[in-house]
Amino acid sequence: MKIALVGYGRMGKAIYALSKNSKDSVVAIIDSFSNDKEVTAINISESSLKHADVVIDFSSPNSAVDNIKKYAELHLPAVIGTTGWYDRIDEVEKILSGNSSKAVYSGNFSLGVAIFSRIVKYASHLFNKIPLYDVTLREVHHKEKADSPSGTALMLAERILSEMDRKDTLLIGNSEGKIKPNELQVVSERVGYFSGMHEAIFDSPADTVTLTHTARTRDGFAFGALRAATWISRTKKTGLLKMDDFLKELF
Repeated sequence: MKIALVGYGRMGKAIYALSKNSKDSVVAIIDSFSNDKEVTAINISESSLKHADVVIDFSSPNSAVDNIKKYAELHLPAVIGTTGWYDRIDEVEKILSGNSSKAVYSGNFSLGVAIFSRIVKYASHLFNKIPLYDVTLREVHHKEKADSPSGTALMLAERILSEMDRKDTLLIGNSEGKIKPNELQVVSERVGYFSGMHEAIFDSPADTVTLTHTARTRDGFAFGALRAATWISRTKKTGLLKMDDFLKELF
């Protein structure tokens, strides 16, 4: 599989390093802001992507939708790891369905996180039956991370809201006074060099159950992105696909 990397930050470099130990090859690295010698182009075009079978995009929220439009025009399947553009999902779905193109997106392509997400969803289903338990989400990332809360935290919040009837509203950040019973609070912290930590905390007067995923390196995200790239390049499905579509076949 021939891969084009769009965005050559921490994740792009992790994917590039991991690809060297696989049968896949990176044939293009596109980044408008990087001075790294590996970068082959600064802009996305038919010429800069001509040798690629699939794109893995970890660029920026500001460019994500325009990038996806270009991949659709070139009928190039794409893995979108960039977050912060989800308010435009309806627009992207129309773009991809309009010409039978395909892309898979997720706030986190780590397979460990994928399993963790399923565990959180099932735990929420169980705790839904016991009203004594309240729930919150906490996430910690490095100080350079652009979006807050993380795409993974929002994904986990969606899983909890889908299973716990008493929670139907997200509260992002600090509460101004007493939190409402129907609010699910998502707290984000940015410090140092954390690759990523997410906690789902279920608390009652008697005890606390905490589910935690901690990323030690970005290799887990990179490995999952490469697996997703193989899948999206081969699947017959079209349109804007989710991590769950990929996982249904993987598991």
